[in-house]
Amino acid sequence: MPLYRDDAVVLRVHKLGEADRIVTLLTRRHGRVRAVGKGVRRTSSKFGARLEPGSHIDVQLHSRLPEGQAPAGGRRGLDLVTQTESLGAYGAQLANDYPAWTAVSAICETAERLTEEGEPALRLYLLLVGALKALVAREHDAGLVLDAFLIRAMANAGWEPALRECATCSAPGPHAAFNVPAGGAVCERCRPPGSARPAGETVALMTALLGGEWPVADASAAGHRREASGLIAAHLQWHLERGLRSLPLVDRV
Repeated sequence: MPLYRDDAVVLRVHKLGEADRIVTLLTRRHGRVRAVGKGVRRTSSKFGARLEPGSHIDVQLHSRLPEGQAPAGGRRGLDLVTQTESLGAYGAQLANDYPAWTAVSAICETAERLTEEGEPALRLYLLLVGALKALVAREHDAGLVLDAFLIRAMANAGWEPALRECATCSAPGPHAAFNVPAGGAVCERCRPPGSARPAGETVALMTALLGGEWPVADASAAGHRREASGLIAAHLQWHLERGLRSLPLVDRV
């Protein structure tokens, strides 16, 4: 049962027995990993406080698989947490800020849903850490940070919405209609019935969030932010084929 060490972000936790906890981690090199933290719910635990959602940690794990053996059915089972060191207690720093904390919850849930157990996901891991650091820095509105993470995570997964050209025929835009099943912005010729007609500033905001143009995003109006958030959430959940439980709780200031 070999030991291995990695940097990780805690995505989700739930109770196991009287004092243990199952922790879902997104690691830098090993992808999504589930592990048991023995006794971490006891007040005497040395590292229980580090295994909270949104925490960035250096973790040592005891693998339940013999060295070199591939996990059966793509699942590696539960490893065992043996040591942790904090790299950034981002969740704890944002726990008293409701808009930021709900954004953390939605970001972590999305990262879990977009990864497979044991499959490396370095780009998504780096995107996740960057989003948490941005929320702690409070240089941008929490809702903008969340939407930037969501749209970039979709792009990383191959689900980037078309914004500058028609999603169907690739005609250069800007286009006035947006259709989630079609893949994003659509021209008048390709527009399916029931397509949304967002403001041009809304599409410009989505483009800015995708490209990291923060001066443009920070200067956007509240109405355009709400409209962009709705389109981004709809696009993500359509591709995931189910809703995100944390998104309805996000506080949009």
